[in-house]
Amino acid sequence: MAHVVVGLGNPGAEYRDTRHNVGQRVLDLLAQMLKRPWHREGQTLVAQGQWRGERIHLIKPLAFMNVSGPVVARSLHRIGATPSDLILVYDDIDLPLGAVRMRMKGSHGGHNGVRSVIETLGTSDVRRVKVGIGRPDRKEDVADHVLTTFARDELPVVDAAVAEAAERVLGLLAERARAG
Repeated sequence: MAHVVVGLGNPGAEYRDTRHNVGQRVLDLLAQMLKRPWHREGQTLVAQGQWRGERIHLIKPLAFMNVSGPVVARSLHRIGATPSDLILVYDDIDLPLGAVRMRMKGSHGGHNGVRSVIETLGTSDVRRVKVGIGRPDRKEDVADHVLTTFARDELPVVDAAVAEAAERVLGLLAERARAG
């Protein structure tokens, strides 16, 4: 059984620490926990390892968030995995900063990266771990908000949320392994 965890975000150093890339922060922590290095495979960064005897593929697309679906689909195909093997990890503007939520399926909720994945895979039955990044006061500030870095006083909250999200991912993997 293949376990595939994808952290959505934007490529490049200028986006690495932005709110929109918090899903990739979670994957960085998971790779650190598994003691696995990142290497490039096509349009992705991949860290592969074992967790509780199960094979796990951590994937960070090197495509921009809004067009990440095709990269995710190609990765699943290359691994021989299906959407049911996938866990998406990403930011959620509708959750308060630091909140972590899981969903087993559902709509994209206005998140363009998730929309791209759902449309490309042809299913909304995708497990998700969402990390709250908070919403700006004005709707017209949303695009700028997701591309800003966290304020220094927000970092402890973000770090705790990233750790909680990583644990939630591992919990989903354990649950799937028990069921499978």
